Amino acid sequence: MSRWRYFFKRLLLSIPVLFLVMTLIFVILRMGPLDPVAAILGPDAGAASGNRIREQLGLNQPLWKQYVDYMWSLLTFDLGQSWVVQENRKVTTLLRIFGPRTLWLGFWAILLPLFVGIPLGFYGGLNPNSWGDYLASSGGIIWLAMPNFWLSIMLLMVLRRSDGGGLFGFDWYTFGPNTESIIGSPPLDFFVLTDWASLGVLSVPTGVNFDPTGLFVAIKVILPPAIVLGSASMATELRIGRTAILETINSNYVETAKAKGLPSRVIVWKHVFRNAMIPLLPVITTEAFLLIGGSVIVEVIFNINGIGALFFQAATQGDLPLAGALLFIFTLIIIGLNILQDLLYTILDPRVGYD
Repeated sequence: MSRWRYFFKRLLLSIPVLFLVMTLIFVILRMGPLDPVAAILGPDAGAASGNRIREQLGLNQPLWKQYVDYMWSLLTFDLGQSWVVQENRKVTTLLRIFGPRTLWLGFWAILLPLFVGIPLGFYGGLNPNSWGDYLASSGGIIWLAMPNFWLSIMLLMVLRRSDGGGLFGFDWYTFGPNTESIIGSPPLDFFVLTDWASLGVLSVPTGVNFDPTGLFVAIKVILPPAIVLGSASMATELRIGRTAILETINSNYVETAKAKGLPSRVIVWKHVFRNAMIPLLPVITTEAFLLIGGSVIVEVIFNINGIGALFFQAATQGDLPLAGALLFIFTLIIIGLNILQDLLYTILDPRVGYD
């Protein structure tokens, strides 16, 4: 079976998974304790007002008809409108507003583990039982032991006490570009497309406004929550990277390469690193799943109005269409990451069968 045939097979197999998950989401949202009518009208609403709202929202229709409408809407990417959180606003509009903040947070939360956790793990594996290895390994255990909510509170406390020069002798508010607050949404207007040109049915950007200072401010604002969100991933990748290097460096083909007289640099870059990435690949994609769930807690604590905070509001206020649409988006992302992981696995290790 060719690689692309394997890819399309995985794509087809994901369809029943998507249907099953969407059905579970419908059952949980429509048959659970969430009541959007009570959220809209408040506790003092009368029965007549409640029945009128239920009729408008279509909640008086038979459950099977609600299910068919729900499935058809999602499959045609008609995500509907918010009922409670942003009343009568389209979900696609909310995704355009809130989505970039979560993407910015997720980008840095994934980047930090990749460029800190994996190199430290590889360093520990190439220099086992050294002081650097002990320091990196113990640091990984400590990072892994700290839950996101606790680390968020501790980091906020330390950074806030640095106002005017704190325990560590620097003021986070004036360190680098000045910021008035360490919580809030990052300003993402440092890159703006100003002009567009029409090429038939397509429009292409022809003008760009880039503000370097705004970029540094956006990085500074997102750095603390990104460190919190990526901390567990960083520690996991460090430990698994170290173990993978130790297992790879003691394998027979590395011993054969040494016996042939290949330089250590060639052995490490050509044989050790590539094979050590194989067990890390599913870990990295799995950590991406955790980042989706973890962003809800971190966004709420750091007051970032992203998709995670939006989902928290939708789930707690009974905004069924918004919560369902966001869960549908999360499901698509997870299924897409699973397919990408399987495809990358076959590229890194051709011995992996396609059947």
